Amino acid sequence: MSNLFDPDLLAALQTLRVEARRVPPLGRHGEHHAREAGTGIEFRDYRSYTPGDDPRRVDWNVYRRSHRLFIRLLDEVRDLPCHLLVDMSDSLWFGDHECADAARRASAILAAICLNQLDRVSVHPLGVRRSASLEKIEGKTALPRVLRFLEEMKPLGATDLRSSLDAFARRPRRSGLAVLISDFYDPAGLGAVEQALRALRHRRVLVRIVRPQDRSPDISGEVRLRDCESAVRLDVAVTERVRARYEEKYAAFEAELLDMAARLRCPLIEIDISQPVLPQFVALFPAGVFRP
Repeated sequence: MSNLFDPDLLAALQTLRVEARRVPPLGRHGEHHAREAGTGIEFRDYRSYTPGDDPRRVDWNVYRRSHRLFIRLLDEVRDLPCHLLVDMSDSLWFGDHECADAARRASAILAAICLNQLDRVSVHPLGVRRSASLEKIEGKTALPRVLRFLEEMKPLGATDLRSSLDAFARRPRRSGLAVLISDFYDPAGLGAVEQALRALRHRRVLVRIVRPQDRSPDISGEVRLRDCESAVRLDVAVTERVRARYEEKYAAFEAELLDMAARLRCPLIEIDISQPVLPQFVALFPAGVFRP
C-alpha cells in the first residue's frame, strides 16, 4: 500500500459497523434488515392469512389455539449500497493536496467498513470535469481495487456540486447510503447544494474536510489573492477590520452548513486535515456502530 493508506488504519476498522435500521428489498444478501418481511430465518411478526398465501408459512400452532390462520413474517437481510461522492475539485488539491488526501482516506475508511460487511461500494469523483466512477464493488477482497482507484484520482477543475449531484441522481440506483465528502466551497452557495441533496433518494451523510488556517488566514498587508479554481485575482489590503470581516463571514458559512445538515436530517462530521483522520471519523460510530 502507498503512504496514502496506512495498513494500521485499515486494520483498526475491523470493529466498526454501519447498521441501517431498514434497507429496501430486492438487494443482495447482506447484514441489514429489509423493510419488507421476506424468507429469512429470524421471526419478525404475524399477519392474517389471505387467499394466495403460501400455506407452508401458516403457523399451525397458533391456529390450534385461536382457530385463526396467521402467516409468520420472517426477517429478510439485505446489503446496503454505499455511494461515496468524493469532491475532487481544485480547492481540495490546493497547496500540497492535504485536503484531497484526507477526503480519500475518509473514503477508504467507509469503503473498508462496508466491504467487510458484504455491502456494495461505489466511488464517484465530483468536479466540473467529469470522471469515470467505480461502480458496485463487493466482497472483502475488493478493497485493494477501491484503494487503487482512490489513489489514482486527479483534480477535476472547479467545484460544481449541484451539477455533479444532479448527474448522480439521474441514474437509477437502489436506495442506499450517499456520503458526500467535500469542503463545500461551492460558488453557487449552500442553497444550491441543499437543493441537489434533497433530490437524492438515499440516506445522506456529510463529511466536511477542514483546513484550520481557512478560519483565520495568517496574511496581512498588501496582498494579491488568486482563486485556485477560477484564477480570478484580487488585490486587497488585509487590515484588522478586513480580517474580522472575513472571520465573521466564515463563521456564518459554518453556521449555514450546520443548519443545512439539520434541515436535511443527516449527520455532518468535520475532518481536520492537521489531525489523523480515523480518530475523528470514529465520532460517527458510538460504541462501534453507525446507524444512518
